[in-house]
Amino acid sequence: MKKNRIFSVLAVGLLFLSCAASAQQAARNGRALHALQQQFVDLRFGMFIHFNIPTFGVDDWADPDASPAIFHPEKLDCNQWAEAAKSAHMSYGCLTTKHHSGFCIWDTRTTDYNVMHSPLKRDVVKEYVDAFRKKGLKVMLYYSILDTHHKLRPGHITPQHIDMVKAQLTELLTNYGDITALIIDGWDAPWSRISYDDVPFEEIYSLIKSLQPNCLVMDLNAAKYPADGLFYTDIKSYEQGAGQHIATSTNTLPALSCLPINSAWFWKPNFPTTPVKDPLKLVDDNIIPFNKAFCNFILNVAPNRDGLIDDNALAALKTIGERWKNEGPLPALPATEAPVISSNLAKHRPAASSWGYDMNIMDFANDDDFRSAWQSNPAVKSPWWEVDLGKEQGINMISIVEREPRIQKYRLEYYANGKWMPLLSGEKAGRVKIHRFDRVWAERVRILVDTYREAPAIAELGVYNERR
Repeated sequence: MKKNRIFSVLAVGLLFLSCAASAQQAARNGRALHALQQQFVDLRFGMFIHFNIPTFGVDDWADPDASPAIFHPEKLDCNQWAEAAKSAHMSYGCLTTKHHSGFCIWDTRTTDYNVMHSPLKRDVVKEYVDAFRKKGLKVMLYYSILDTHHKLRPGHITPQHIDMVKAQLTELLTNYGDITALIIDGWDAPWSRISYDDVPFEEIYSLIKSLQPNCLVMDLNAAKYPADGLFYTDIKSYEQGAGQHIATSTNTLPALSCLPINSAWFWKPNFPTTPVKDPLKLVDDNIIPFNKAFCNFILNVAPNRDGLIDDNALAALKTIGERWKNEGPLPALPATEAPVISSNLAKHRPAASSWGYDMNIMDFANDDDFRSAWQSNPAVKSPWWEVDLGKEQGINMISIVEREPRIQKYRLEYYANGKWMPLLSGEKAGRVKIHRFDRVWAERVRILVDTYREAPAIAELGVYNERR
C-alpha cells in the first residue's frame, strides 16, 4: 500500500455503490428546508469540539506533515465530553473530523493520514457520535475543504481531490447515523481562496442532500458573503473571533454564532491554568440575545492531549447550566429564499453599463467582491447594467445585491437570437433580491432601473443555472 495515498479508486467506487440505494431512499424522506432551519434554531446551544492533530502541536493550523505518531490521547473519553455538554444544557455537539492539515480522525479508506495509523488506532468520530447520542444529544460534524497535507489548496486542485472530498463526506454521512448538520470550513473564504468553482459547491451540496436530505449544510463564509441572504449555506454562520458578529436587532435568517471558551480553538498547554471566558457573560451576552435573533450559539470546548476536557472548562459549563435552561422552541422563523448554491455564470465576465460614478465602474458589479460596487452617476436618469455570458446558455436565477437598499422598481431582460427580451419586473425591497424563474437561454443579461431613492450601487449581480 502506498503511504499517504489520497484515495483508493476501487474503494471509493465500492463505497458509492454500497450507499446508492440508501441515499435514494433517504432523498425521498427529506423534510422541508425551512422546517429543518427552524429545528436547528430551536436547538439554541451546543458544543464545538476542536480535537485533532493540532491538539498535539502549538498552533491551530498544524504542520501538514506532522506525523500521526503524535496523536496519542491516552485517556480519551467522549462520554466525559457528552456529560459536560449536558451539564450546560447543550443540545448537540460538533466534532472536527478533519481540520485544515488533513488528518482524519475516523476510520477512512481514502488516505493513510488518519487516526488508525496513530498510536490510538480508534475511530474517534464513532466514539463521539455514540457517546453524544447516549446522552440524547444531536450530532453534527465539522469538515475542512482546505487540506494542506493532501495539497488541496489554491493552484493545486485536481479531479482526484474532488473525488477524495466526495468519498470522505460519503463515509461520514453513511457510517455514523443521522447527522443533523455539517459545518464546512476552508471554502471560498478570503484566507483559503478555494472557490466554489475549484471545488464545485453544487455537486458537493447535492451529494450531501442525496445521502442525508435532512442534514443541514453550513459553510463558514460570513467573511465574504452578505448577512442579508443565504449564499452557499443553509445557515448563516458567524465566527466571532474573526470579527463576524450577527446584527441581533435586524437578523431574520437562521444563524449560528461560534466562539471558543478559551483563547484558541485547539488545546494549548496554558489552558488548565488560564481562566476561561466568564460563563455568566457567555449566557447573558451570547446565548440569550442570539436565541432571540434566530441564532444558535455554539461554544468551543477543546479537549486536552489526554482526550479530556480540563477542569476549569468543566466548571464553567456547569455554571452555565445553573444559570441557563433550554426553554424549548423559539418563535417561528421568518420565511426566506432558498440558499444560492450554483456557480455564478456572471463572475468576472465582461460588463457594460450606463455612466458610472468616479472609479465605481461596471466591473465592480461582478468582481466576486461584495465590498466593491458599480455605482450609477447621479446625472443618469435611467441607469442600466449588463453582463456578457460569453455564449448562449441556460439560466433560471438572478441575484442582485446592493451596497445598501436604493433600487425601488427594476426590470430584468435577457439577450438571445439577436434581441433583448423581457424576463421579469421587480419591486423587491431589501439589499438582497433573488429571483428564480423558468429556464431561458441567454447570451447576455441586464438590469434596467426605473425608480430609485439614490443613485443605484450594485455590489454583485449573479446569474445562475441551478439544478432543479
